[in-house]
Amino acid sequence: MARLFNLLANLFPLWVLSCSGLALFFPHWFTWFNGQMIVWGLAMIMIGMGITLSVDDFRRVVQMPKQVMVGVFAQFAIMPFLGWFIALSLNLEPQLAVGLILVACCPGGTASNVVSFIAKADVALSVLMTMCSTFAAVAMTPLLTKWLAGAYVPVDAWSLFYSTVKVVLLPVVIGMLLNRYAHRSVQFILPAAPLVSVIFIALICASIIGSNADTVKHSAGVLFSAVALLHAGGFALGYALARLLRLNELSARTISIEVGMQNSGLGAVLARSSFPQMALAPVPSAISASFHSIIGSILAAWWRSSPTHKE
Repeated sequence: MARLFNLLANLFPLWVLSCSGLALFFPHWFTWFNGQMIVWGLAMIMIGMGITLSVDDFRRVVQMPKQVMVGVFAQFAIMPFLGWFIALSLNLEPQLAVGLILVACCPGGTASNVVSFIAKADVALSVLMTMCSTFAAVAMTPLLTKWLAGAYVPVDAWSLFYSTVKVVLLPVVIGMLLNRYAHRSVQFILPAAPLVSVIFIALICASIIGSNADTVKHSAGVLFSAVALLHAGGFALGYALARLLRLNELSARTISIEVGMQNSGLGAVLARSSFPQMALAPVPSAISASFHSIIGSILAAWWRSSPTHKE
């Protein structure tokens, strides 16, 4: 059963792309998953991440500090400014620009761990970077969003901070506590956790796209271009920075994947809660989930066919 769950979870790009594509033409299939259901869906994803973590994971950071520091730095240095630059260059309308910048300011998502596994990269490093960037996002995401998106719309950084604590920090901590004090029960449900996360990500993205299907179709060209450039640039610049800082090939591939893949579900929820007057702000996050999955899967297949070894 565990192998079946893993197989289905590893097909996450197919589920996200299929559900998002269907939502464009059959919105009512997915728009039922809306409102607080999206918030609870993200909470389940973050709890699923938390139950995989323990205190020992924090201790492991000191074993590879340079790689983790470079990865987290790249996450919050490359992606936010790349998102801002693309929004400015393509002259995106304010709602889409804010949404693109917000998802660019989010941390790496757990999907990057799956892609690192498929690519035969350093999965342990990927998990550590996801963990560290997720905790750093509690402060960095509100601050960077206010700074870079403030030109388009007033940003209430405290409201964004509160939302990030509520939908990121608390669920992850709850997951960690469950792992610590209900370890036997957690081990029983752990094999299904990645698949559950994939299902919720697919539903969140499809619901948002279905709710804005006409706009997505109308702005497909510029919207898809902006999101594709954001993630392609993240993968490329993350890899380039790691090699420039003389990290080995395996670490560079892992950092590339971590930087190129955002927590799009978080971006969608934060856009809905922090910019309720901007109905289109969550759309770039929903599109992002499909694009980073596709690009990451292609890259993983390529790197899997040319394995390397830790130096």
